[in-house]
Amino acid sequence: MAENKQLPLWIPTPERVASANVTAFRQAINRAYGTNLANYDALYAWSVRNPQHFWSAIWDYCGVIGERGVAADADILVNEHKMPGAMFFPKAKINFAENLIERTFKSRTDADAITFWGEDKLRKRLTYRELDEQVSRWQQALRDMGICKGDRVAAFMPNMPETVVAMLAATSLGAVWTSCSPDFGLQGVVDRFGQVAPKLLIACDGYLYNGKPVPTLSRIAECVEQLPTVSKVVIVPYLHDIQTEANEGLDVAGVPHAVVMENFLLPFRPKAISYVRVGFNDPLYIMYSSGTTGAPKCIVHGVGGTLLKHLEEHVLQCDVKPGDKVFFFTTCGWMMWNWLVSGLAANATLVLFDGSPFLGRGNILFDYAAADDVTHFGAGAKYYESIAKLKVRPAKTHKLHELRSVMSTGSPLSPEGFEYIYRNIKADVCLSSISGGTDILGCFVGGVPVLPVYSGEIQTRMLGMAVDAWDDEGRPIRGDKGELVCTRPFPSMPIGFWNDPDGSRYRGAYFEHFPNVWTHGDYVEITARGGMIIYGRSDAVLNPGGVRIGTAEIYRQVEKLEEVMESVVIGQDWPPEKPGDVRVVLFVRLADGHQLTAELEKRIKEVIRTNTTTRHVPAKILAVPDVPRTKSGKIVELAVRNVVHGRPIKNREALANPEALQFFADREELQV
Repeated sequence: MAENKQLPLWIPTPERVASANVTAFRQAINRAYGTNLANYDALYAWSVRNPQHFWSAIWDYCGVIGERGVAADADILVNEHKMPGAMFFPKAKINFAENLIERTFKSRTDADAITFWGEDKLRKRLTYRELDEQVSRWQQALRDMGICKGDRVAAFMPNMPETVVAMLAATSLGAVWTSCSPDFGLQGVVDRFGQVAPKLLIACDGYLYNGKPVPTLSRIAECVEQLPTVSKVVIVPYLHDIQTEANEGLDVAGVPHAVVMENFLLPFRPKAISYVRVGFNDPLYIMYSSGTTGAPKCIVHGVGGTLLKHLEEHVLQCDVKPGDKVFFFTTCGWMMWNWLVSGLAANATLVLFDGSPFLGRGNILFDYAAADDVTHFGAGAKYYESIAKLKVRPAKTHKLHELRSVMSTGSPLSPEGFEYIYRNIKADVCLSSISGGTDILGCFVGGVPVLPVYSGEIQTRMLGMAVDAWDDEGRPIRGDKGELVCTRPFPSMPIGFWNDPDGSRYRGAYFEHFPNVWTHGDYVEITARGGMIIYGRSDAVLNPGGVRIGTAEIYRQVEKLEEVMESVVIGQDWPPEKPGDVRVVLFVRLADGHQLTAELEKRIKEVIRTNTTTRHVPAKILAVPDVPRTKSGKIVELAVRNVVHGRPIKNREALANPEALQFFADREELQV
């Protein structure tokens, strides 16, 4: 096929392949099971045929601490052919925090566990010894106030060390952690935390973004008034410390049940942490869907499934080794925060950042990555596309000698995004475009350091994930577009939705389209190489004249143009007299100094027509000053579509910039 003639952007050296963790793991499988798996593809095929053996081997290879409770293979996976209903390690006992602290603490006592950078400077370093001591104090304080197994602890926090410490302390007691970032408005917080009835709320007094202080105490007070189950609020000084460099004098009297963190911890001195081991499938995290079409779904993830999936991804797919420094630009409202902190279980140092990634003319994240010798650098695809427009060229300006892996997620990374990274960040890195989500707290597809990287194409399906592309009749397809499905169970499937006693909402979300098969909602193609191209959400697929078009196909072309900073495309129901048909409407946010002239419209249409088909060419192109997106940076096509059609937006609080929706409403150009 033509695609096989495409030259890779990167090929791992034989030395890189030989030293990769996944190579050592494959060799261990061959020894243990008498197999002769010669490469990654063979290992992948074995992993999905033998889920019991594969996930048990992950437990062993990654050194999971816990009681496996396994007497036979049948004890590893029950109800193997039932989704939902399948369950891994049903008799195991495990503690999440124990696996993130204890396996590393003794061997790396004085090494950095966490480095925290703010917008202005290095804010804090925590060694593993200091992390252990702080978790100990937090654990004692939580236990003293009555936090125990199953209680919900909620955090309204920036991406800072105290957030990680509090999470580890809560989960060390078997409590359930849930968080969102402090840029959420009142209703967004209440819509989330109000559903899960937390006993404790941990919050910061404010944060810094783009150089501007944003105080939060008044918003916290309003939230607490609407969260009747919260019996205590611990306020972590952040903005106050930035402004005064002292903890004294932080006034929290206006927040009901509030105490400043230091006073909360004051009675307790560090001592050995006592871990409460819980069931493998007991709840660990409550995550939230974006909530742009209604109240957010509360997705409950289990202790063991989260740990095993993250260990597999960090250690095997990302090749994280002891002492590596892992960075991902994220907030505590995005699942990538939960993914990032699991790097502690892989003996890595976490590099945290809170603030705007576009300071320093777009260089700030690379300033800190170079200063801290980051080995794994990650961000959303939109970040890379934005800094490409800003002409940021870290390869020329920064010493990124230790960088081995660049990760991208959140939306499909365009071929131009791939090429930008190799030309302008670093040529010798494994670029891992990864995709999965909050629903599974991990990835279906992503990268691995033993395979080549091709432009615009995700390298591979993740080990243990029986991922396929199916047509509407449920038949596997190759080289064409279909639904992303997973045909066999995996440990990080949610253990359910909160307040869904009969499981009907959970089943309806993933298992109704194809019974007993996970249908994820992405529109994808599996290539002849076994890689994957994602064309957008299947519920946002355009259907002009009955032909299905993925929105990412259009974005990849439009955003090649320097004049276009960002775009969103929808299908508008049209014409009114022909129900069921749509026309393609493209909205563009232009770079400063540019206008949507007839000549630019012509160029946009021409680049789309030349590189796709005439059906992809929008019937209308309109300029907007901003594009609505979620807190994690994803463009919300469905919300735009609803506004264009005069339908209500049920949860504006889920958006980072809900005011942008006004630019799409009542457009006269869309009435003809």
